[in-house]
Amino acid sequence: MLNIYYGDMPEAIFNTSVYFKNSYRDEWITNPLSVQMIEDVDKSRVVSAGVIDSPVLGSISPLQLSGGVKTLILLANDHAHVFNASTCGDNCAQWILEIARRREAQKRKLVINLRHLMDFGSEPFKVRVLNDNKVVTNMSDLVMLAAKYL
Repeated sequence: MLNIYYGDMPEAIFNTSVYFKNSYRDEWITNPLSVQMIEDVDKSRVVSAGVIDSPVLGSISPLQLSGGVKTLILLANDHAHVFNASTCGDNCAQWILEIARRREAQKRKLVINLRHLMDFGSEPFKVRVLNDNKVVTNMSDLVMLAAKYL
């Protein structure tokens, strides 16, 4: 299950791009999940750990990936921190749910910080809003609950 804390969360890493720059590992980029996320969100192809083929920018380094993809890669690989996922657009929402499912299968909890309302789509999902510890299973209920904190 995905756990979201809305609003200011002092322990969350706010600038995910800077954190990514100083902490990512080559194997994170070539991991099959990362390869899929990079293809889906940035429409780019991983050539190697240091080279990504972007249809817009040409050959780029992992540091030039979008803020959303960098945050997704951090969520998938750094289990010790809470990250501000507001750098992610709605095109990252299903990946965040997928990462939460994978973490749950490993008996690990995924907590993210959001400072905006992310659209998780029309399909049922399970999200715990940590601000008041309530679980919601659809966007209508999430909107009503998140509105209290945003």
